[in-house]
Formats: sequence, C-alpha cells, structure tokens
Amino acid sequence: MQKKLLLKDYIYLASMLFGLFFGAGNLIFPVFMGQMAGANVWPATMGFLITGVGLPLLGIVAMGISHSDGLYEMGSRVHPKYSVFLTCVLYLTIGPFFAIPRTATVSFEVGIAPMLSGNTTKISLAIFSFLFFAAVLWFSLRPSNILTWVGKILNPIFLVSLGILVITALINPIGSVSQIPVADGFVSNGLFKGFLEGYNTMDALASLAFGIVIIKVIRNLGVENPNTVAADTVKSGFFSMSIMALIYISLTLIGAQSRGLYDISSNGGEALSIISKHYFGNVGSIILAVTMIFACMKTAIGLITSCSETFTELFPNSFGYKYYAIAFCVLSFGIANFGLNNIISFSIPVLMFLYPLAITLILLSLFHKFFKGARCIYQSVTIFTILAAIFDFIKALPDPVKNSLHLDGLISMASKYLPYYNIGLGWVIPSLIGLIIGIIIYHSTFRKTYNNMVED
Repeated sequence: MQKKLLLKDYIYLASMLFGLFFGAGNLIFPVFMGQMAGANVWPATMGFLITGVGLPLLGIVAMGISHSDGLYEMGSRVHPKYSVFLTCVLYLTIGPFFAIPRTATVSFEVGIAPMLSGNTTKISLAIFSFLFFAAVLWFSLRPSNILTWVGKILNPIFLVSLGILVITALINPIGSVSQIPVADGFVSNGLFKGFLEGYNTMDALASLAFGIVIIKVIRNLGVENPNTVAADTVKSGFFSMSIMALIYISLTLIGAQSRGLYDISSNGGEALSIISKHYFGNVGSIILAVTMIFACMKTAIGLITSCSETFTELFPNSFGYKYYAIAFCVLSFGIANFGLNNIISFSIPVLMFLYPLAITLILLSLFHKFFKGARCIYQSVTIFTILAAIFDFIKALPDPVKNSLHLDGLISMASKYLPYYNIGLGWVIPSLIGLIIGIIIYHSTFRKTYNNMVED
C-alpha cells in the first residue's frame, strides 16, 4: 500500500529544506537591496523573488519530476564531461570559493565589526575566521549531535530573534518607503535589477545540489511511487519557499525603511547590524550576533560536509573525505580574509556565468518528457547559453580586472549585438535560438529514423 505523508511530515520536510537553503546570503542581500531600491522596493522585490524563491522551487520540482538522482545525472543529459565540470564549479561556488567564506564574514560583520575600530578590523577578521573554521572543521570531522542541537535549538532561537526584529521594524518603521530615494540601477530597471540581486543568494544553484536530499528523505518515509515522490517534493518545496518569500519581503522592506535615518551601508551585514542596534541597542545587537554566528556555523558545517562528500564520490581515487574537509576549510579561511565586500564583488561574475546554465538545465529538466530527453536539445541550448554567459561573466568582472585585460571592445560588441545584455540577461535570446535549433535537429533526426524503419 502506498504511504501518504501527513501534515507533520510536510512540516518536517519544509523545515529541513529551509535549514538547507537559509544561510548568510539570505539575510544580507534582501536588506541591502531594500536600501538601494528605496521607493522602487516592490518591483525590485518581485524580481528578487523570481530568482531567490521561484527558481529554487523550480529546481526542486525539476529534480523530482525528471526522476533524477542528483545534479550529476541531470548534467549528464548534456554530456558526462560537462556534468563533471558543472558539478565541480557549482559545488565550489556554493562551497569554499564563496558561500562558505561568506558565513564567516557575515558573522563577523554583524557580530564583531561594529565593536571595533577601523585599524583592528583586518587582524580581528583573521583571528575570528581562524577560530570559526577551526570549529567548523572539528565538527565536520567528528559527526555528532551538535548539528541536530544547533538545528533544533539555535536556528529556532535565531528565527525568533529575527522575527522580533522584523515585526518591531514593520510596526515602528524608521522611515516611509515612498519617500526613500532610489539608487542608480533601480530607477528604471528595478524588476531586472532585483532579478539579478537574487542570484547572490545562490539558492537556485543550491537547489540542484540539495534537491536530491529531499527526494531521498521522502523515499525513506515510505513513499515509493515516483509520481507521488515528485508531488510530495513539490508540496514541501512550495511550503518552504513560501516561508522564505515572506522573510525576503520583510527584510527588503525594513532595509528600505532604514534609509529614513541611515545612509546606504557598505553591505547587508552592516545594514542588519545598524537596524538591530537602532531598535534594541547593544543588547539586541549582541543577541542577534551570537545567534547568527551559530546559525552561520551550522550552514558552514553542512556545506563543508556536502562538498567533501560530493568530491569524494566524484573522484573516488583521489583524496578521502578527511583531506577534502581540511582543504576546503583552509581555502574558505583564506578567502574569508579578503572581506565580505570583495567576496561579493568576485562572486558576481561567476554567478552571472553559472545562473544561465542552471536556469536552462532546470527548465529543460522540467519539460524533459515533452522532447523525450533528446540530448541534441540539451546540448544545443547549453552551447548557446555558455557562449552568451561568457559575455555576461566578462561584463560583471570588477573594473580593475576589465581594464587590465582590455575587455572594453568585447563588452561594446556584446552590448551592440546581444539583446538585453545591458540588463544582465544577454543569455536569454541565444538560449532560445539554441532551443529552436535543437528542436529542428530532434525532429529531423526523428523523421529520418522513422522513414528508415518504414523502408525496412
């Protein structure tokens, strides 16, 4: 008899998904975007929700509907070597290159930096991040109940603390959103700017990495029918992402309202700290800082574990789990000391390259059955998307890098010939062209095969 999940099962699944996705970036980017969007906060929020909530949900749904056993299998529909490339780059991006170092720097920005003078910030970050990743490594190498304890105790405490802050800020706004000035970039393209800001959460990428986790848990609960597994995946994903959407909307609003008294912060971590201190003074800042440090540490432990296990499975004849965990912690520590602003700055070009590949893979997986999973369609779309995404990558590079490599000519050419390139969506039309070419190849191949069968 096919088991049906109960309401408590869906709550458990949604809570687990929320814990997997909700990390440092989910807090800082909507607040910072709200400060910049000002009076145009609603169009920006809508764009942010598309990439910060909609795409991760589609990624989870695509994993369930296409009956995939993970990112590697989904990527293999293009080509096995491409799948290895995509898996490695994606896990390194949501792992030791950007997301894991960000957990330490956000904790530092919110909890430690406000109490320091400018002269001691760098050495303090080095000491803090060393202790942070020493603890992360210790727990990553010694599986214990600490992850459960942190997830069941500290995460709820953090969410309650955040809830108190958000509700207080919404009831007693610092300023009126309609009166807040709008920063450059959000004046006429608020929706598209918000769309691109949602890339920073990295959740659409994470959905490709973590989607299989929710599927395995559903199967372990006794659900065996593939269609039922897919349906339960959609339900739990929708529940979890709805909670995320409410949090994003609230954080964006309080970020915009904060401009009533304060200037735009250097990053979202600083903004969140300022807002917390405004309402609750030093005590509120300390409570938020402590809970955020532990919440970020939990995220870092989960990501180190996930990345180490993935690379161990992907390259079984290389290093073992222990050595990957050590290497990723050391690498994360080194990158964390570049500071939050630099991490964000250098992550943006990578995200501009990776997100189009993730979006097209998700959409193709969703409609997999309609073209019988024809590899020619996967390959055609991916090739055209990669070519265009390279130009998006180039455009998003920091100005000093672009100037030193003399990339102005390439950027000018792309601006002239790639539609929507100037708003960061230069990959859209090439992807559609790749889809059309892939469909033509698919139907011509099908027709040729059919005719040969008839002749035989």
